Amino acid sequence: MTGDLKITPTMVKAPHGARVMNIEWADGHKSVLPHDTLRGYCPCAVCQGHGGEIKYVPGGDLDIRDIQQVGNYALQFTWGDRHDTGIYTFRYLRSLCQCDECRPTFEPGKVP
Repeated sequence: MTGDLKITPTMVKAPHGARVMNIEWADGHKSVLPHDTLRGYCPCAVCQGHGGEIKYVPGGDLDIRDIQQVGNYALQFTWGDRHDTGIYTFRYLRSLCQCDECRPTFEPGKVP
């Protein structure tokens, strides 16, 4: 786990058939991340290209078939259409939160 409580998840839930992932963070924050947000902001080079700005790319299957932890810093999802090249760092996942507290400063890739 990382030392920064804002980017240290303590619980991740993505029930089969659900369309949201819930993450509780060590600082007490709770993120509800819709699958369309997660898939649309997939950080892989296929979805984002090699530019610097992160963009929303609509489409793709929104069923999460598998979640693998990558080291102590990220999660990797396998989507229903077998897309699985995105490595979502904990920092990046936290930046995708659009709850009432986070929405005013929402900018994928940057943690407030």
